[in-house]
Amino acid sequence: MALDEMFSNQSEELRACYNDLMKRCEAHLDKMHQKLPPPKDRWNEILNSHGVSRRDFLKWCSIMTAALALPPVFTPKVAKAAGMANRLPVVWLNLAECTGCTEALLRTAYPGIDDLILDTLSLEYHETLMAASGYQAEECLSEALEKFAGQFVCVIEGAIPMGLNGKYLTIGAKGKTGYEIAKEVASKAAMVICIGSCSSYGNVQAARPNPTKARGVAEALKISTVNIAGCPPNATNFVGTLLHYLLFGALPALDRLGRPLWAYGKRIHDFCERRPHYDAGEFVEEWGDEYAKRGFCLYKVGCKGPYTYANCSQVRFNQGVSWPVMAGHGCIGCTEPDFWDKMAPLEKPMADHAPLPLAGVEATADEIGLGLTMVTLAGIGAHALGSVFRGVGKEKGGEE
Repeated sequence: MALDEMFSNQSEELRACYNDLMKRCEAHLDKMHQKLPPPKDRWNEILNSHGVSRRDFLKWCSIMTAALALPPVFTPKVAKAAGMANRLPVVWLNLAECTGCTEALLRTAYPGIDDLILDTLSLEYHETLMAASGYQAEECLSEALEKFAGQFVCVIEGAIPMGLNGKYLTIGAKGKTGYEIAKEVASKAAMVICIGSCSSYGNVQAARPNPTKARGVAEALKISTVNIAGCPPNATNFVGTLLHYLLFGALPALDRLGRPLWAYGKRIHDFCERRPHYDAGEFVEEWGDEYAKRGFCLYKVGCKGPYTYANCSQVRFNQGVSWPVMAGHGCIGCTEPDFWDKMAPLEKPMADHAPLPLAGVEATADEIGLGLTMVTLAGIGAHALGSVFRGVGKEKGGEE
């Protein structure tokens, strides 16, 4: 379907905007096709070897197109970009972290399209995964920085310790600090992606009292980054960000915290399957009670969903099977800055110990339930009164 046909009923301004976007996308894909190194394996062969049909692949592309807030006509372009992902050079740095983000992106029981893209990325350097170590690993990094300068994507996992001039973290045979390595690599990258909340904001590594003076990458290096926040983040959000770069050669629209709006533009609370229980004032009172078994809202046992921006409830984890709230534990707010301090204790409602940022949520769960009950009763009363008047009307004037 052509863009003009798709937007025939829309304004000229909107049609012109999407036409321009499509031209930019096509031009950049052509540029990347010429610029990127040749693939080690053909994408169609990779899909076939893993039993992924063309139909399933295009279905996934349609989902990713919608997730990126693009109209369906961009689906073929998303498919083309996905086929080029294994040609995109990536330099992945591990700094002050637990390697949980790498583990989350690697571990899968049955590889989906997201996983295949991650598995086939042109990882030029990833010290956790690469066979080389010591001087050989450092040579790999130096070669990648020289060979792909201005072309590679720098992915940083973990915070940057700034205390003792960065010497709380030294890496490699030459004993460079994490700060020095990150600064050098980031300066030569086409874009910098922070994977996980530690590299995004410091978070667990920067939790009080933070003796190493750990910082998020953007704060430590004074640069702009795309923050794929989460502890760990969802692989879909990382892959979608790579696809956006391949499509347009630019960063996706970001919120004030540097997170892609398409993935972090809504609250957990807005799409939670337990939201109807919250609206009805039905809450789990303690772990394992009857209300927990009935799937009631987890706000009173610490769920931070009303204050947390992420798409966990929509994309889920483990091949889309589940996510923490669905499994029975409240959201801990791990996509937000300083969550380890600000959201603690993790199994207590925030209204019990701290002022809350959202109007309407600072009331306690009991007050919420009581207020909703009164609204419901008022509605029932109004309905009953209306029924009485309708009945009087029928008696006076016969059937309506």
